Amino acid sequence: MKSFVYISSDHTGRSLAKELANHLNSEYSVEIIGEDLYSPTDDYPIFAQLIAKAVLAHPGSKGILICGSAQGVSVAANKFDGIRAGIGFSILAAVNGRRDDDLNILCMPANIPVSDQPLEIVRGFLNTEFKGVARYNRRLKEISEIETSN
Repeated sequence: MKSFVYISSDHTGRSLAKELANHLNSEYSVEIIGEDLYSPTDDYPIFAQLIAKAVLAHPGSKGILICGSAQGVSVAANKFDGIRAGIGFSILAAVNGRRDDDLNILCMPANIPVSDQPLEIVRGFLNTEFKGVARYNRRLKEISEIETSN
């Protein structure tokens, strides 16, 4: 059974989202969410919300969000309890985010150069498992406590 990967972007990342989906389709069950909402004036929080809700509704799935800098979608997605979104400017950043922080959404910039090829960054994210060592689990518990205390 293929893992689920949800992809979405605002107008700046639309072509990158489609390119990633085309490459990943043979390895994963890929769904682009929100294509019907694209417009030159769309706002990234709409797409972050769609992906966050899809990832939360399907445990074990992963999300990829794209906007101009990746900052906006990261901030918006992280407003959801249980979402751990991080920015992937390199393969190492994506791998570390999965391995150490159990990221479930990778945020990619469309307008800022990244140090590695976007597809390889995404593959690093998707092919890395959470290590689950004691200190990482402790930190995730602390994050969960912050989420529930606010």
